[in-house]
Amino acid sequence: MELISWLTTTVRLAPDWAVASAVLVVAVAVALLVHSLLVRAVRRLIGARGAFLGMLLPRISGPTRLALIILAVSIATQLSSYDAAAIATVTRVLLIALIALSGWIASITIALTADLYLRRFALDADDNLVARKHYTQVRILQRSADILVTVLTVAAVLMTFEPVRQYGASLLASAGVVGIVVGLAARPVLSNFIAGVQIAMTQPIRLEDAVVVENEFGSIEEIAAAYVVIRLWDRRRLIVPLTYFIEKPFQNWTRQPGSLIGSVFVHVDYAAPVAVIREKLKEIVAQSSLWDRKVVNLQVQDLTKSTMQLRALVSAARPDALGDLQAEVREALITFLRTEHAGALPRWRGELDAAPLRGATPGEPATVGRDPPPASPR
Repeated sequence: MELISWLTTTVRLAPDWAVASAVLVVAVAVALLVHSLLVRAVRRLIGARGAFLGMLLPRISGPTRLALIILAVSIATQLSSYDAAAIATVTRVLLIALIALSGWIASITIALTADLYLRRFALDADDNLVARKHYTQVRILQRSADILVTVLTVAAVLMTFEPVRQYGASLLASAGVVGIVVGLAARPVLSNFIAGVQIAMTQPIRLEDAVVVENEFGSIEEIAAAYVVIRLWDRRRLIVPLTYFIEKPFQNWTRQPGSLIGSVFVHVDYAAPVAVIREKLKEIVAQSSLWDRKVVNLQVQDLTKSTMQLRALVSAARPDALGDLQAEVREALITFLRTEHAGALPRWRGELDAAPLRGATPGEPATVGRDPPPASPR
């Protein structure tokens, strides 16, 4: 009773703004407590059975918390003793929070829709061309939609302020000049945005595509809103703007499904048994798990003054397997030639001409490495 009496006296003596602020704080605390209890109850109800709901709950926890706070503060504002100016300020803050909540929910909805659509595809499958195609399209469109939602949300928040609305009206009055200036200033951003949409539709590249860009071989690791991350063979990362893949040529090794063909070049002597080396090549690739059983051949590619250049053609299903197969074939061929056909390795040939040595006369031995003896005086 004494505590209740003390609280009643304190509330009566406290100024109105302090009481109203305390009501708002209590309302926020109650909203957070209710949200925490609801989340715990839902988690216990779901348990380990609902995998999708278990993934959904952490994503919607933030928006639901904010929605409860907005509702609690709105009710507390109506019950408080704020003056008209304070109520107008709180109402504007609630409006901004509601707009932000709407944008947040829209972004989460976009992400959940994309994840649900992509659950049917597996990037770790051997034949993942269709999966990479859909992943690329969905992720690029998702980022574009997120950017659009963010821009619209910020624009809606700014339009709640009267000076911004008046400035927007003045901009509309001079839309021609302002449009040109804004267009020039935002040209890189707009170019990358449009390039992202083009890549999503036409798909010159996909996630995990093997590409050669600026003489660097790697795989597409990430397609962001303004750039592409390429994972190089030595684990470096090459950052390339999106517009690069629209405006400049590059190599895409996995644009179409099917095996990849690689070459292994070996220089041998003219006396090398090409037919024997060809049969050995077939034996080497037949024993390798990297070969896809499609292409294997050996040809004389070129002739130089001292050697023949042999080109071994092999095929594999993936770029990484092709690189390993090429190295395996190169090492095995060199070992075979060195151990069983050493005469097939490149050699230099020369012809020595027995020319007369200085100081020698027919029938007499030549003097090598020193000057001839001086003539005797007469």
